[in-house]
Amino acid sequence: MKKGWFSAIGLTLVLTMVFLSGCTTTAALPKGIFSTQQEGIWVSGTGKVLAVPDIATLWLGIEAQEVSVAEAQAKATEAMNKVMDALSENGVAEKDIQTQRFSIHQVTRWDDIKQEEIVIGYRVSNMVTAKIRDIDKAGIIIDAVAQAGGDLTRIDSIAFSVDDPSAYYEEAREKAMEDAEAKAKQLAKLAGVTLGKPTYISEAIQVPPIYPERVYMEAAIPAPAPPPISPGEMEISLTVQVAYVILD
Repeated sequence: MKKGWFSAIGLTLVLTMVFLSGCTTTAALPKGIFSTQQEGIWVSGTGKVLAVPDIATLWLGIEAQEVSVAEAQAKATEAMNKVMDALSENGVAEKDIQTQRFSIHQVTRWDDIKQEEIVIGYRVSNMVTAKIRDIDKAGIIIDAVAQAGGDLTRIDSIAFSVDDPSAYYEEAREKAMEDAEAKAKQLAKLAGVTLGKPTYISEAIQVPPIYPERVYMEAAIPAPAPPPISPGEMEISLTVQVAYVILD
């Protein structure tokens, strides 16, 4: 009895395989079984625009060293308060100032007689970033900070960015889509097919890297004029990936 059941099942499987192998199209099968996301013509397009920065971000702070933590911290706090006042007086809003690092470290030196490291003091560092929205005042603010903090001033670097890049991204997006369409049309022509409408679009925004310009200062050096600061231009880039239907 069991042998009969196995024979029937085997015959059914053979007939099913013969039926499927005899089909020349997949029209009778459920839609999507053999479709993949790579059908059609797939291209990528890039759009690039130049933008003039309107924001300057300044890395600055105070570093004080004394024989005790209390003395070092008191000295650093006094100098940092003067720096904060200088930023405020020159139009930098409180919301645009953010603490990046606060640290207290032992300062040691090697003692040849004792053959060991000995503590000679403590160093307090307080570093912040200040977002300067009036970019033309960047040089003036750097000079004011250096004067306010005196010999404890540390000005590390400055970087430039665009506060609201949306308009630039819109322009870059148009250029990216035009670039993608031009590539797709060329590929369709070379392949001898007719290009249809897009069926898939994806976007990748390439955020411009920040390359800080080093303006490191360890002391306030009186100068006849503020340091010259040039924001220049920055490139904003956007990439799209588009899939087009092939009509014939």
